[in-house]
Amino acid sequence: MPTLINTVTGTIIPDQLGSTLMHEHVFVQYGGPSTDCLPSGRKFNAIAERCNGFGKGIRTYGVTTVVDPTTVDLGRNPLLLAEVAARTGLAIISATGIYSTGAYLRIRRELGGSIDAVSELFIQELTEGIDDTGIKAGIIKVVTGHPVIIEEERELLLAAARASVVTGAPIITHTEGVLGVEQQNILGDAGVPLHRIIIGHSCLSRDFQYHTQIIRGGSYVAFDRFGMPDMPDETRAASLMKLLDAGYASRLMVSHDSVWYWANGPSIGTGAYKNWVPTNFFERVIPMLRFNGATDEQIETMLVANPRHFFAGEAPS
Repeated sequence: MPTLINTVTGTIIPDQLGSTLMHEHVFVQYGGPSTDCLPSGRKFNAIAERCNGFGKGIRTYGVTTVVDPTTVDLGRNPLLLAEVAARTGLAIISATGIYSTGAYLRIRRELGGSIDAVSELFIQELTEGIDDTGIKAGIIKVVTGHPVIIEEERELLLAAARASVVTGAPIITHTEGVLGVEQQNILGDAGVPLHRIIIGHSCLSRDFQYHTQIIRGGSYVAFDRFGMPDMPDETRAASLMKLLDAGYASRLMVSHDSVWYWANGPSIGTGAYKNWVPTNFFERVIPMLRFNGATDEQIETMLVANPRHFFAGEAPS
């Protein structure tokens, strides 16, 4: 029986994922979402329409699925995601998990103080639904900063690992381009199959050895910040090409980490953020990769085959 993947509009099987962007944020609001951004709020339709525009934009490039790893403390808004999915025809996969250590400590305290209680919350959101929406998360998001993984971050990783082992849900991480190997080791030692882990924001590092160490460990490396002004896309593309040339196409995920509507935040597609849009990989990066020798098969592998194998729970080749 094929694996069922939770999306905000129901379940799909891995073969239905199609071309997938593995890390995009439809909506972000720190501490939110506020009542204005919920279905009965005065901003909801305007927000949905703006996000609808970005969703339709990536549909023109054949994208059929988006993974949105926005956590509760970043303003996760499952009803908005469901509205955008319905308007665009995209399959959108929402996340459980926690972004900040402050939010983790608050939530742990509210749940009685135990790591297992946090795990149970993640499990509930994966198997029963988020709050009272009936919308189930399909992936677990965890975060570490730098220069070391602090105790609260380690606890969060262990809570996520337990939820993953119980439910079979995969894990996507946030890094600062460091500590991906440490994340991998903590999650793997806690029982998570390493091929069910994506080490996010690995493109912040230019270190080929760092990337290949994660890959040899068995996890996926994500080049998921194309278009962000912190690093030229040419630099990210050059690092990606080194991995493609080394034969690692089957271990790579791509995306932008774009935010389609950021309450009180920057507006993508303008000024310094002009390329930080979810169509950027298709409009600018693929031509760069092809110019440097990437094949259509390699691009198809990153966009289609790898997400399918990842969500199916199949080890990459």
